[in-house]
Amino acid sequence: MSNKTKKTSLLVLELLEQNRGSFISGEQIGQSLNISRAAVWKAIKTLQGLNHQIESSTKIGYCLKSSSDVLSVDMITKLLNEKGDYNRPIYYYDEIDSTNRQAKRLALEGAVSGTIVISETQSEGRGRNGKSFYSPKGSGLYLSLLLKPKVDSSIALRVTSAAAVATHRAIRECTNKITKIKWVNDLYLDNLKVCGILTEGISGFESRQIESIVVGVGINFKEPEKGYPDNINSIAGSLFKKDHKVELTRNELAASLILNLKKITDNLEDNSYLKEYRENSLVIGKNVKVIAPNESYTAFIKQIDDNGALIIELEDGSEKLLQSGEISLRPQDNSSW
Repeated sequence: MSNKTKKTSLLVLELLEQNRGSFISGEQIGQSLNISRAAVWKAIKTLQGLNHQIESSTKIGYCLKSSSDVLSVDMITKLLNEKGDYNRPIYYYDEIDSTNRQAKRLALEGAVSGTIVISETQSEGRGRNGKSFYSPKGSGLYLSLLLKPKVDSSIALRVTSAAAVATHRAIRECTNKITKIKWVNDLYLDNLKVCGILTEGISGFESRQIESIVVGVGINFKEPEKGYPDNINSIAGSLFKKDHKVELTRNELAASLILNLKKITDNLEDNSYLKEYRENSLVIGKNVKVIAPNESYTAFIKQIDDNGALIIELEDGSEKLLQSGEISLRPQDNSSW
């Protein structure tokens, strides 16, 4: 696709977006953009080839369906330019094994800090502790951010909790929905998990120090057409139900998420975001099951400290600091998600 065709197609898409769900004639589009009817037709065909759901009628023109929601680097970039300043590379894939894996591969090739990887679907999406992350096409936002922070390892450990707050903010900004954060990396809405975050470090072979950090965010944007698999059906939720008319696009949510991640990770030494993390915690004041590699036990969550670790009270009344591991609010939590 030539740059001219690409630019024209993006302009036509913007106009269709402004009139989403309604028909606009080819003549109106041509006049608005100062292009020929032939150029409009070519742009429409290009957009349809990119899976945008556009209805055509020789009598009334073109209509971008309300259900159409195609991830686009061009559209995300445009939104970023409108809302803020982000000049780092964004890589899009129709399908990939894992956005985190690809971000790590790009890091090894010399990718700059702030590089973004987005995919329409993941064939091997992953959560913490080797669990799989269900990543169906067309209904989620799967995004990874590559960071090369110049901070010591103790501060780098804050990245996951910082990313959780950034994601919470992006969802609130775009939907007015208030998510709750389950330590350390899940976001819940109406007691169902709508987002998982996986943070991974890349260490230097000789220095054995963390050189890069990859933050992966998987958001269930809307309910998949076929629903969720049986093994996660009771715990998985989404921002929107499949029969709900959604005005928001995943491109808009992606742009908001990227800017919020940038703002909060640009200064990891400032942990003021932890106030928001605590205020929206799903676990403070709750009895939980702590799941460790060789044991599991019950505990009461008293507070979250200034590094994002849990201050827990054990059954014998003693206190303990939990910096890593997994907790469950459910009596049994053996799901693979």
